[in-house]
Amino acid sequence: MGRVTEQRMGSNRSDALPKSWDPQAVEADIYQGWVDAGYFTADPDSDKPAYSIVLPPPNVTGQLHMGHALDHTLMDSLVRRKRMQGFEVLWLPGMDHAGIATQTKVETMLRETEGKDRYDYGREEFIAKVWEWKKQYGGTITDQMRAIGDSVDWSRERFTLDEGLSRAVQTIFKELFDRGLVYRANRLVNWSPVLETAVSDIEVVYQDVEGELVSMRYGSLNDDEPHVIVATTRVETMLGDVAVAVHPDDERYADLVGTVLPHPFRDDLSLRVVADDYVDPEFGSGAVKITPAHDPNDYALGLRHDLDMPTIMDTTGRISDTGTQFDGLTREEARVAVREELAKQGRIVKEIRPYVHSVGHSERSGEAIEPRLSLQWFVKVEELAAMAGDAIREDDTEIHPESMEPRYFDWVDNMHDWTISRQLWWGHRIPIFYGPEGDVICVGPDEQAPEGYTQDPDVLDTWFSSALWPFSTMGWPDNTPELAKFYPTTVLVTAYDILFFWVARMMMFGTFAAKVTPEILGTGPDGRPQVPFENLFLHGLVRDEHGRKMSKSLGNGINPMDWVENFGADALRFTLARGANPGVDLPVGEDAAQSSRNFATKLFNATRFALMNGAETGELPAREELTDADRWILDRLEETRAKVDAYLDNYQFAKANEELYHFAWDEVCDWYLEITKTQIPREGYSQEGRNTQLVLGRVLDVLLRLLHPTMPFVTEVLWKALTEKDTIVLSSWPSAEETNGAVATDETARGRIEDAEKLITEIRRFRADQGVKPSQKVPAAIDFSAADLVGQENLVRSMAKLEVPAEGFTESASIELRLSKATITVALDTSSTVDVAAERKRLEKDLAVAEKELVTTAKKLGNEAFLAKAPDAVVDKISHRQQVAREEVERITARLEALA
Repeated sequence: MGRVTEQRMGSNRSDALPKSWDPQAVEADIYQGWVDAGYFTADPDSDKPAYSIVLPPPNVTGQLHMGHALDHTLMDSLVRRKRMQGFEVLWLPGMDHAGIATQTKVETMLRETEGKDRYDYGREEFIAKVWEWKKQYGGTITDQMRAIGDSVDWSRERFTLDEGLSRAVQTIFKELFDRGLVYRANRLVNWSPVLETAVSDIEVVYQDVEGELVSMRYGSLNDDEPHVIVATTRVETMLGDVAVAVHPDDERYADLVGTVLPHPFRDDLSLRVVADDYVDPEFGSGAVKITPAHDPNDYALGLRHDLDMPTIMDTTGRISDTGTQFDGLTREEARVAVREELAKQGRIVKEIRPYVHSVGHSERSGEAIEPRLSLQWFVKVEELAAMAGDAIREDDTEIHPESMEPRYFDWVDNMHDWTISRQLWWGHRIPIFYGPEGDVICVGPDEQAPEGYTQDPDVLDTWFSSALWPFSTMGWPDNTPELAKFYPTTVLVTAYDILFFWVARMMMFGTFAAKVTPEILGTGPDGRPQVPFENLFLHGLVRDEHGRKMSKSLGNGINPMDWVENFGADALRFTLARGANPGVDLPVGEDAAQSSRNFATKLFNATRFALMNGAETGELPAREELTDADRWILDRLEETRAKVDAYLDNYQFAKANEELYHFAWDEVCDWYLEITKTQIPREGYSQEGRNTQLVLGRVLDVLLRLLHPTMPFVTEVLWKALTEKDTIVLSSWPSAEETNGAVATDETARGRIEDAEKLITEIRRFRADQGVKPSQKVPAAIDFSAADLVGQENLVRSMAKLEVPAEGFTESASIELRLSKATITVALDTSSTVDVAAERKRLEKDLAVAEKELVTTAKKLGNEAFLAKAPDAVVDKISHRQQVAREEVERITARLEALA
């Protein structure tokens, strides 16, 4: 067949594709092929410029959720694009040991399967059990990362408890300890009575709880003698009350300030009345009970007034060491018992009433958190936080979007010392040893404690080790090729909700590590400590399609792996990336995923059609040899490429992918592919057709490469079939030269094609209104030269199904349309293509519906009572319906008259 096969059929190349796109059948094999080929493995000895990202380490207990899927999609989009741009890319993966979550999970398993707890095994044997669990169950999320296409360097996968990271943790702890930035003290912490450990702020979730407000009387029961009334939702904590606070300017209590009231139950405690600005004199009685060891605000006030701070609960949350009949009761039991005893003494002064208030609960174990005075290890954060703040203020690290900067500064500028010890067994054990004479030493990774010294039993907060993640994963404190090539990392991608808990701490430890080891991590501008990442991109949270937070209680959570199974990984990724505006929450629903699946199918069908019609990649002809449509689509391709580049450079993922979606669907598929049918002959050969085949091939080649970072699987399959090359992963990122972007946009070609599109659209609408079948050709007389549509006649007639009128042509209808250069008239003869009786019947039915709507809306808008009560938005909506109905009546009436 020679040229015919090349130009129109192209069947030998389209056969490289299956008949339809079935992502589930190919994605896993494609991914494993990429890994086996080493496409994602970074080379620190490369001469290419470096680009690096460390993956925020998911918990070893975790499974991929929609937040992870968004995070990973955006990171993968960045690194895939940078590979194509010629960078040496390191995307370093790993997992967090998740101290509390993992220990809880293993303890639960042992309790259910063996009826034992960790104390039945002892520390070493229990930790061995956890490692066994990690080996068997800890890889779920990595399998899911492969399923969604994460192009991470698996050869460098790290774990926050592996040997190298343990060395890094010990090193930085000792550096902090030696400089007095780590200390041990009795401080108020978030305490979990179930887990029997301090927990971090991020592991506390607040819930509204229905409690009771108890008003009670301290001091004399005689109104004429010294007394004060206070109210509380936790009456059991009065067992640890040591004071009552009032405002300094509150005259009601002026005579009481400085006096002491007896404690109702404890002879060893008394209640000092103190004056403090913390108290709101307008709230309640204007007096507040003070329990310094079990309330953060009371603790702060206790420090200011040098109050005693007795702890009234043990590690399990039971009342202890009060010397009262309440010792041994749980918090909940004591709440009732104390209230009843106070009532017997006549100290309950008001009816107890229900009271809804917000209470912190343990995210891991579910019980109410107990603020508790406890001996813990802390990091002194003032100096570290100042360095972390300066890094942003001096633009060493840029935050995207910039609007998130105030939130960052609010945290680092007002940070409290960080509780880093946890009463667990699974984790990095604190490298502090206690001597027989009471001395305390810190042991580094290459040191041994002296004989007879015992190690602190606590482990470090999980966030301590993850705060070292950007540099510890590359080998610090050793001077490695990875650190020399890829540090500082280029960008950190994460959700804004962990800006404080993780990001700020990485900035603190990263700048501190650079300060103490500048020979390894280098220095930043003007000698400032090197930052761990140059850019910080903060995306929003994934919510359901109604904008609600996903939660188990609402039952609105979405498992991303369900979407991978039902729609394919590309559809999941494109849905998320298309909605990812910097710092803005992203609502998603299944309809959006189905739309993305349809888009992948559209790309597949378009490429298959192009291959069947001889599309090829090769050198483009000179622009003067191309048709207006060919020049127009190349110009639009370049405009799209330039916008996408600009958007991605600024982390505007949503805008970039929205641009690609509409260009691919609206312009390439809906218009240009249809136009090519008029330019590539069905038989024989033409130079115009050959040129169009090359243009079509170039458009799809560039479009697939632009889409690859977000939709890696379908673009790999299609690009390989189109170009007959090995992989799109290592292809070059599109440039202006490839799209003829080096020349000015052809405004004449653009105007002609846009006018032709407008004309075709209007003719199609008119035909539909006339009831003409889509396949039916209609004779039409058009003066194409009048509106500068020279050369577009074949295109318009072919796509609008218009015939050249024969001799004796009689006009039965006409269209007048204003185009960019002039008004054009299309005279048509539809007399033989319309069933007048059937069309009249259809139109009369539509007219009745429109007239009914007109009457209904007029009645509502004429009702004064309705207008007085209805919101403006409702009235506007009805007014709009009335206007639409009026226009429909006019249009249909005109059509009926034309039919007559």
